[in-house]
Amino acid sequence: MSTNTDPDKIKQLLTRGVEEIIGGEELEQKLKSGQTLRVKLGIDPTSPNLHLGRAIPLLKLRDFQELGHQVVLIIGDFTGIIGDTSDKDSERPMLTEAQVAENMKTYIEQAGKILDLDKCEIKHNSEWLAPLGFAEIGKQADAFSLSDFIDRENIKKRLDEGKRVSLREVLYPLMQGYDSVAVKADVEIGGTDQRFNILAGRELQRLYNQSPQSIITNPLIAGTDGRKMSSSWGNTVTLLAEPNDMYGKVMSLRDELIIPYFRLTTRVDLKTVEQYEKELDDSSTNPKDYKMKLAYELVRFYHSKAEAEKSQDYFTKTFSQKETPTEVPEIKPSAYDLVTVLVEAGIVESKSEARRAIEQNGVKVNEQTASDPKQELKPDDVVQKGKRFFVKVK
Repeated sequence: MSTNTDPDKIKQLLTRGVEEIIGGEELEQKLKSGQTLRVKLGIDPTSPNLHLGRAIPLLKLRDFQELGHQVVLIIGDFTGIIGDTSDKDSERPMLTEAQVAENMKTYIEQAGKILDLDKCEIKHNSEWLAPLGFAEIGKQADAFSLSDFIDRENIKKRLDEGKRVSLREVLYPLMQGYDSVAVKADVEIGGTDQRFNILAGRELQRLYNQSPQSIITNPLIAGTDGRKMSSSWGNTVTLLAEPNDMYGKVMSLRDELIIPYFRLTTRVDLKTVEQYEKELDDSSTNPKDYKMKLAYELVRFYHSKAEAEKSQDYFTKTFSQKETPTEVPEIKPSAYDLVTVLVEAGIVESKSEARRAIEQNGVKVNEQTASDPKQELKPDDVVQKGKRFFVKVK
């Protein structure tokens, strides 16, 4: 396989959406030499839907793929059970095998919205982690000290607050690190919250007489409520969101997120993004116009140009012109309670998010504010969340 060594493309690869590079000089030399690199990203299926925060490293993986490098996508079916608490302020509960299996049903399909799956190696880390015995785990653990682990900011904070930190959490970086050994990674990509785990991969590769991988970390992105995008907080824009839902959620973002989203979650030309940034600095500019460009681009990328145009028209009618849309999506739910309808229509991510929306008077049934999550609906009822999301019950 030949790789593209164009200096401008390599520069963009190493700068766009990049927070930090470890082993950067060596990586740049390899890229310029034309060597085909094995570039790894691991994703734990802790929830059913990938979101735009997860798309940031997937897009970087795609950047490598487009230059001709070998992408290795690891579905963490084993690490997903154990649970990574890198970005958590409390212990993440273990998931069951059944929960993980359910969560990852469409992960490859979702990743395929970004990656060329025909050119990917797709692995499940239970293949090499499940058979490991205590002797091998002990050998790996000996490469690290306990202080290495407890010096991590979130772990130190929890210990200072008297919160429990399980030994299981101490073992997680070994597992992610061993993934790099198993696939012989040259590069690993991940969010800034994964820095410790990815560095563990370098240490274990040394232990197993492999050259340590280079590391590229990406910034984390804020969700619809301004906090870090996270499925557990329900503030996500998912890759499988319906076009109108995706468009509407992007339009609900804070104005200061417009440019970071263009840089991190799209591949709109950077010169164009820089021009948008200059124009937004002008106080006479309306940020909504640029947010609409962003929403259009994301719906176009994950669905189609036609769907992006329809979503933009839908948004303009329901929000800007404050009209009820003439074409309301229809759903035949598995149950007719209000919470089920909201979830199955894709208007909310989870039942808990549906209940919160109802409690906050954000849901209407037939133009009347709903207050009871158990409210039974009937055919032809129209459910509305906020100003943009409508669904009709069949």
